[in-house]
Amino acid sequence: MARRRIDGRAGGPAMKCPICKKEVQPDDPEAPFCSERCRIIDLGNWASEKYAISTPLRPEELPGQDDDGE
Repeated sequence: MARRRIDGRAGGPAMKCPICKKEVQPDDPEAPFCSERCRIIDLGNWASEKYAISTPLRPEELPGQDDDGE
């Protein structure tokens, strides 16, 4: 059974928008962002390489490969 908040909406605990830190419910259409604006800002951050994945996988770290890489 889904939990109900005081305002009648179902959902789990609120989380914070990663851009503006406003509360967002997991069932909100823009989750994990609070709005389309914050979603676009985040996309721009990725496009401008503000965010980066720290360590790329090396072929020998990929699951399901033999020791000789085939």
